[in-house]
Amino acid sequence: MRILVVNPNTTASMTATIADAARRIAGPATEIVAVTSSMGPASIEGYYDEAFAVPGLLLEIARGESAGADAAVIACFDDTGLDAARAMADIPVIGICEAALTATAFIAQRFTIVTTMERSRLPIEHLVQRYGMAGRCSVRAADVPVLSLEDPQSNARDRLRNEIAAALRDDRAEAIVLGCAGMADLTLDLRREFGVPVVDGVAAAVKHAETLVALGLSTAKRGAYAAPIAKHYTGLLDIFEPRTRSLP
Repeated sequence: MRILVVNPNTTASMTATIADAARRIAGPATEIVAVTSSMGPASIEGYYDEAFAVPGLLLEIARGESAGADAAVIACFDDTGLDAARAMADIPVIGICEAALTATAFIAQRFTIVTTMERSRLPIEHLVQRYGMAGRCSVRAADVPVLSLEDPQSNARDRLRNEIAAALRDDRAEAIVLGCAGMADLTLDLRREFGVPVVDGVAAAVKHAETLVALGLSTAKRGAYAAPIAKHYTGLLDIFEPRTRSLP
């Protein structure tokens, strides 16, 4: 099977980190196609960035589906554009936050998401509520910019570790969820260091996607995720006009 993994920001080096995490966990019969959005912000930190990341994300999912992808993963912990992508696509679309929370719920009663910026904490808390995990899951922010995770001169990884230690101590967390796709390469080291399950949403999403494809399941196409109604779109968004146009 072929799984499309879309980084909805425009930083290609982060896509490489995400792709490595996806390929390490994918089954031998799974091809991972990792792509970087062609438009939008360099990183997604808050509601404003998220809004402008959605068009590029939808373009990449449409292109990937046309090229034969069996499922798609949105590699941003905000589950950026997830509902719109599910309405647009016929293939299953998995968000890494939902996938990580679902996987962690199997193995721990109490767990904590450790994300990057404080401004990202509230949107993730809203997702935790949406996914029915509010009674079991806390959210912490290490207050580090997303792109600093790739800078060997920054103290971002130390601050992340400090926040994980605080979650284990103060939240009584039994497991840790990494709240950013750019943290995917840290998973194994953090498991060894802290001695608790550490869950990466990219890996969890790939395994969920493989399961859905193997079961022959896709997103329901009635109700909330019914195909968009045909209507006229104008200006810069005309390429997204439902049904009457094909996305380039």
